[in-house]
Amino acid sequence: MIRLRIKEVAVEKKISMRKLAKNADISYNTLRTIYRDPYRQVTTTTLDKLALALNVDVRELIESVPDDPQVPPQIDT
Repeated sequence: MIRLRIKEVAVEKKISMRKLAKNADISYNTLRTIYRDPYRQVTTTTLDKLALALNVDVRELIESVPDDPQVPPQIDT
């Protein structure tokens, strides 16, 4: 499972959500959703914008974590 580390990186760099959303040219609501759900799917474009705004390699914004056996997998229908 992939987990987004955007919130952690932004906090480390002391960048507010509003400033990050503005600098990345994404909506504040999109960023808030990502902060609240780090397992949410995002587009590569959004990930690239956030990496650029945070001045990090995109690989620093994601991490691989073990699947949680307590959470049943979502099935797309």
